[in-house]
Amino acid sequence: MTSIIPLAEIDPQLVEALLDAAFGKDRHDRTAYKLREGMDMLEGLSLAAVDQEKHELLGSIQCWPIALTDEKGQMHPMIMVGPVAVYPDFQREGIGRAMMTALLAEIQPDDPLPLVMIGDPEYYGRFFGFTAEGTGGWTLPGPWEPSRLLVRTGTDNPLPATGRLGPWTR
Repeated sequence: MTSIIPLAEIDPQLVEALLDAAFGKDRHDRTAYKLREGMDMLEGLSLAAVDQEKHELLGSIQCWPIALTDEKGQMHPMIMVGPVAVYPDFQREGIGRAMMTALLAEIQPDDPLPLVMIGDPEYYGRFFGFTAEGTGGWTLPGPWEPSRLLVRTGTDNPLPATGRLGPWTR
């Protein structure tokens, strides 16, 4: 049976091994890593999927504080979701979906912070309400596919049409 627990309860070396297996050892060169550079993950929103019987890590989802800096230099804080990782042998068993569902259950419905991620628009749109609509004028600190830059917001507050995503700094 799979359980979702706080990622902070998992040995960081096990998480690194999972991420290497899911994304490759060159994963640190990806744009998503530059977006959250120097930030600590949000422990209360970062989760792990574990097999209770075998006591093994099956997947993880991490969240990070980032911001969209608009043309006036104003920072709009957001939460970056990702990486969402599942060991290749356990993919397509609903583990990633269970972790995303658990994450969204942790977020307060009236929370004003948008969620942003780089991911599959069809999957994350259909199941979790993420969309690339409104992100076309945003830039990132590295290459990305514009259709994969997704946002989910639970508020009616409009987001800037243009800006640069990066680490949240005060």
